[in-house]
Amino acid sequence: MWKVCSENGWWSVFGKPKNRKRSQPGTPAHDDLVRRNFTADAPNQVWLADITEHRTAEGKLYLCAIKDLFSNRIVGWSIDSRMKARLVVAAIEMAVARRGEVAGCILHSDRGSQFRARKVHRALTGHRMVGSMGQVGSAGDNAAMESFFALLQRNVLDRRRWATRDQLRIAIVTWIERTYHRRRRQAALGRLTPIEFEVIMTKQAAQAA
Repeated sequence: MWKVCSENGWWSVFGKPKNRKRSQPGTPAHDDLVRRNFTADAPNQVWLADITEHRTAEGKLYLCAIKDLFSNRIVGWSIDSRMKARLVVAAIEMAVARRGEVAGCILHSDRGSQFRARKVHRALTGHRMVGSMGQVGSAGDNAAMESFFALLQRNVLDRRRWATRDQLRIAIVTWIERTYHRRRRQAALGRLTPIEFEVIMTKQAAQAA
């Protein structure tokens, strides 16, 4: 066979089949329970979640943040060099650890694959939370979270070039916990900071009870 192929200038090519690992599909998208009504009457009723990214000289850094619509406070956040479902899960776990009882709380996001992942679905179910998602390609369905990221972009991300991920991570956390929560007064909160608003409104609710 080799002699025949050689005399006729024929060459055989054997292709090795590729073993492609099939990824499991994510969970079905949740219904939109918020419908652009970005208000809440008490803590832990409605949370918004989203992911943003920014470049450093070392590569991209991803931030998942969760905001409570009652006070606009960032109750949970997670930062990583990869945009995986674990980024969302870590933010949820931080928020739950900070807020305590969250059963029935709505977590609203876009329909990105990270939010539809099975790990995220299990985290919501484990804490008895309810998922909600806006429509595909409709940024307005999560506009209140986009406005927070716009502030972050203007006040931190675009202020300078970032050499390392650690530098940017520290800057993001410092701005959220020190400036946004404790110094930046918001018109929607009666010119109070998120921390001040929660302290005052929680005290009033306790007195009324």
